[in-house]
Amino acid sequence: MGNREDLLEAAVRCIQEKGYAKTTLRDIAGVAGVSMAAVGYHYGSTEKLLNLALVRAIENWSATFGQVLADGEPADQDGHTGFWQRIIDSLNDHDRTALASFEAFVQSQRVPELRAQIAASQREGRRGMAAMATGTSEEAVTERAARTIGSVQLALITGLMAQWMTDPEHAPTAAEVVEGLKALSSSLA
Repeated sequence: MGNREDLLEAAVRCIQEKGYAKTTLRDIAGVAGVSMAAVGYHYGSTEKLLNLALVRAIENWSATFGQVLADGEPADQDGHTGFWQRIIDSLNDHDRTALASFEAFVQSQRVPELRAQIAASQREGRRGMAAMATGTSEEAVTERAARTIGSVQLALITGLMAQWMTDPEHAPTAAEVVEGLKALSSSLA
């Protein structure tokens, strides 16, 4: 790898270890083993590098997360509890990246390029969530299914993430999530 890629990977590591707000230019350069001037040369500013690193960290986790959800064995007959358990397990295994994703949401309100990247990722994520929920390929998911099923699934996952990050001791279990979804579903009928 060259200095440019080394810096990006170092920034991803720093964000995962220290968080976006606490990562400094000195941290990144130290992990990458390059001079601090290299950040300006390759990325223009520390902020631009950190924003790219946030996107990279989230993309890496999203790919892993999607694979875990798609490949996992169901923990029960209907598979729903297994699905939600895999989400919880992924959050526990990648808690620092989950935190970085929330930092990215906040940061994106000030950085239009980051906001556009996150919005594009969410659109793609909705389609993937709808595909998993309906058991179809992403290519077969209609725009309507992505906007309805995928959006709701993504909202539920984001809400579950927030609960597990802030109060894991009292956050709902996979079985409780499924029980709650069933209760909500029957109340809508």
